[in-house]
Amino acid sequence: MSLKSEIQGFDISGKSAAIIGCGGLGTNVSVHLAGAGIGSLLLVDFDVVEKRNLNRQFMFTAEDKGREKCDILAARLAAYAPECEIKTRQKKIEKTTDLADALEYDIIIAALDNIRARKTINDACKLSKKPCINGSINGFFGLAYLYVPGETPDFEAAGLLNESSVKNLSPSVTAGITGALEAKLAIDYFLNDKSSQGVLLCYDGITIQTLKIKE
Repeated sequence: MSLKSEIQGFDISGKSAAIIGCGGLGTNVSVHLAGAGIGSLLLVDFDVVEKRNLNRQFMFTAEDKGREKCDILAARLAAYAPECEIKTRQKKIEKTTDLADALEYDIIIAALDNIRARKTINDACKLSKKPCINGSINGFFGLAYLYVPGETPDFEAAGLLNESSVKNLSPSVTAGITGALEAKLAIDYFLNDKSSQGVLLCYDGITIQTLKIKE
């Protein structure tokens, strides 16, 4: 038994996750899963660090501006959790075939604000029967949801593919809480805890509420 599993009471060293998006949500999800001892991670992102990212993407610094997010995040996670195997893909998700590598992992975690990419991930997971977690934030409001094909409603049924007319605002605290909720949903899935499947977790700046999604 590893030191991490001994301290926390569970072992996910044999599990893997593909994280799509290395921004505010992706940095938080990846840190929590790496810290919990996950065996391997795939980090997927097409973007570079910008000054406007630094309020909530705490794994990056001002000196990283212009550098690829997934590569920087991978290097810092490797220093934090050297036992975790980390791979990266500099890629924009535009069609289901863009997720071929990600679908080889135990679960896919959507950590991005692009509705079209989120829909592509939903479609790919529906076709491949691969479980997927979605996270989204706007101001002091965040949502996290675990979709298990064949067992729970998908992202569309959960209302997670609707375009918002409200400008997306991204405070650090909301990204931190919502990213942590996504990581917790992944751990629940790895440990076969079905209590959070098909449950929409809603953070509204004051409390965290749950909403059971029905077919």
